[in-house]
Amino acid sequence: VQLQAFGGGLVQPGGSLRLSCAASRLTYNANTMGWFRQAPGKAREFVAASRWSGTIPLYADSVKGRFTFSKDSTKNTVYLQMNSLKPEDTAVYYCAATGRGLIRSSFSNLNAYDYWGQGTQVTVSS
Repeated sequence: VQLQAFGGGLVQPGGSLRLSCAASRLTYNANTMGWFRQAPGKAREFVAASRWSGTIPLYADSVKGRFTFSKDSTKNTVYLQMNSLKPEDTAVYYCAATGRGLIRSSFSNLNAYDYWGQGTQVTVSS
């Protein structure tokens, strides 16, 4: 499985970005994809995740109401629409995937994911 994330960049506070992550060779009905981020000097943290099939995405409290996880199964691509960006959202954003259909309580566990993309930098600054 290969993951490729893109869409990061420099944006002013209050602005928006959309990240994309294309995944190859995943089984449509039995896998989970997630977004994590890592700020300088900090541990990698959960942002959002969902299973491919029919679950409501789970969001970290820090991004709830501002970020939206979506997916296009025909393209094996997931998206993270980020609105009302804040300087504290500055980080390298990673997409992650597993061939297993994780239960919701495991969505935020980065050790539950088997595959990781290379990361894309998001910088929120005026």
